[in-house]
Amino acid sequence: MTATTELLTPDQKLTPEQFLALPEEDITYELVDGQAVLKYEPMSPKRFHARLQPILWRILEDWCSAAECPKPGSAHTEWAIVLTRHAEPWIPIPDITYISNERLPIEAMADEPCSAIPELVVEILSPGQSFGAVVQKAADYLQAGILRVWIVDPQAKSITVFYPDAPPQTFAGSQAIQDDCLPGLKVVPQDVFAQARIP
Repeated sequence: MTATTELLTPDQKLTPEQFLALPEEDITYELVDGQAVLKYEPMSPKRFHARLQPILWRILEDWCSAAECPKPGSAHTEWAIVLTRHAEPWIPIPDITYISNERLPIEAMADEPCSAIPELVVEILSPGQSFGAVVQKAADYLQAGILRVWIVDPQAKSITVFYPDAPPQTFAGSQAIQDDCLPGLKVVPQDVFAQARIP
C-alpha cells in the first residue's frame, strides 16, 4: 500500500494518472476498476515463470527484430498497457508484449506505458494461480482489441492461444504455433519448455 492509495476512501477510484504516479515497488500492481490490484495472487512467480519469461521474450524479440520479419516491431516484459475494460480505464502489465512498428512506430516510443494496442500479450501461470481467472483476463484483452493472447502453463507444458473470432486452441509437445497474425513466427512448446529446463 502506498501513501497515495491510503488517502483514498473505499468508494474513490484511482485515475490512470494517479495510478501511474504511484511510486515503484517490488510488488507489481495493475489498475482494475479504479483500484491498484496485485498482479500475482495468491503468490508471487516462481522458478518456472522466471525461466520462461526471458526465453519467450527472446523468441519474440528475435523474430520481430529480424531484417526479414514481415511485421517488424518490438517485444517487452512487464510493460504497462493503457486499455479499457468494462468502460473503465484498465492498466494491465502482461508478462510479455509484442507490438508492431505499424501500431507503435519507433519514433513514437517514449519511456511511458504503452499507449497503443499490441498484437500479442503473453501471461505465464504461476503456482496457485487460477486458470479460469487468466481465461477471463484473456477475454478482457481480446475485448480491448488485442489480437492474440497466449496463456503459458508450465505444469501442463502447454500454450493456449486465444483468438477474437475463434475458440482458443491449446498447443503442446511438437505442435507448432504458427499464425497469420504473427507471420513467419514458429513456436514449438516442447522446445520452449526444454530451453527453460522444466522437467
